[in-house]
Amino acid sequence: MLNGHVIRKTGIITIIMVLCYASVLYAGVGGAVDVSGPVDIKQLLLFTFIFLAGLGAIFGIGLAFAAQKFAVKVDPKVEMVRDVLPGANCGACGFAGCQGYAEAVATNPDISPSLCSPGKGSVAEAIARITGKAAGAVDPNYARVMCQGGCNNSRQDFKYEGVRDCRAVVLAGGGNKSCDYGCLGYGTCAAVCPFGAITMNSNDIPVIDITKCTGCRKCEIACPKKVIEVLPASKTLVVVACHSKDKGVDTKKNCDVGCIACGKCVKICPFDAASIKDNVSRIDLDKCTACGLCVAPCPTKTIVDYIPARSKAFIMDNCIGCQICAKVCPVSAITGEPKKMHFVSAEKCIGCGICTSKCPIQAIYGTFNAPDVFAKAAAKKAAKSAVAQ
Repeated sequence: MLNGHVIRKTGIITIIMVLCYASVLYAGVGGAVDVSGPVDIKQLLLFTFIFLAGLGAIFGIGLAFAAQKFAVKVDPKVEMVRDVLPGANCGACGFAGCQGYAEAVATNPDISPSLCSPGKGSVAEAIARITGKAAGAVDPNYARVMCQGGCNNSRQDFKYEGVRDCRAVVLAGGGNKSCDYGCLGYGTCAAVCPFGAITMNSNDIPVIDITKCTGCRKCEIACPKKVIEVLPASKTLVVVACHSKDKGVDTKKNCDVGCIACGKCVKICPFDAASIKDNVSRIDLDKCTACGLCVAPCPTKTIVDYIPARSKAFIMDNCIGCQICAKVCPVSAITGEPKKMHFVSAEKCIGCGICTSKCPIQAIYGTFNAPDVFAKAAAKKAAKSAVAQ
């Protein structure tokens, strides 16, 4: 890129050359004009300046006319939206950069103002005010690493020595990992992340910092093994961190933490969210409630719980003793007589949140899903009241 000094120098030289060229034309060098006599320098310079001024005026008028004739009208809302966007140009919104999203959301009524992941809720609200749309709730997308088999707990077919880039490693026979589906561990995802949200741990497995991750999908696109998936945060609190389609016995040979399709998660899940397909467990995001019951029974610890500490449930004074919570509790942590207040055993409670979601009057609080359950109940009640009026 040229700096200002070079540009100024080039401009000065250009002006001098134009002046000389015009002067030469006027003097008649190379033509039939007799230049044997003296040349009036003042008259020469005067002519030159008049000549250039005339050219400048003609071209200026022409450019002004063309600019007015072929001007493209820009919606002022587009510029306003562009100003509030963070300018990351990450593409997480699905458009070609911030300018593309600004044009779409300002002119198309069907485009949501909540698509900017880096901007999160504050930007969504600002765009909604500018465009007159409803912001709605923003459920962020985070990158999830669907593999835990690093250098310490998985096997390799050969020692790779070359460019430390997963895209280069995969050209060498699909990679040096015994598992054809596992993370290669050479950090391409970390290198392409524009927000510094990915680091490699001591096991050569990517670690996602959700406070920095914007869900831009650049790591997902760059991963040659498709180990990284960008998914809604609220629906991926419990995931099966394995993509291997090998049979259980082969997976066990290749990796200590791979899914062996034992089916224990399928048997224990009270919501039928887990299933076995292509020799690997899969969790239906629409059915999973993140109760975490499948995590402990997994023999290879393939299932990852992204809720670090599950708080215990407690029953409030508005309990009517319907006993629904006691019936659905998978660890029998709730006791109480019919039509009387029930109690939760803190020693037995695992914080799965099933009782909270099933309570008909929202008398149970403390679990990870309680705020969401109470918010949905309040919205439902408000909607009924609006209809009644």
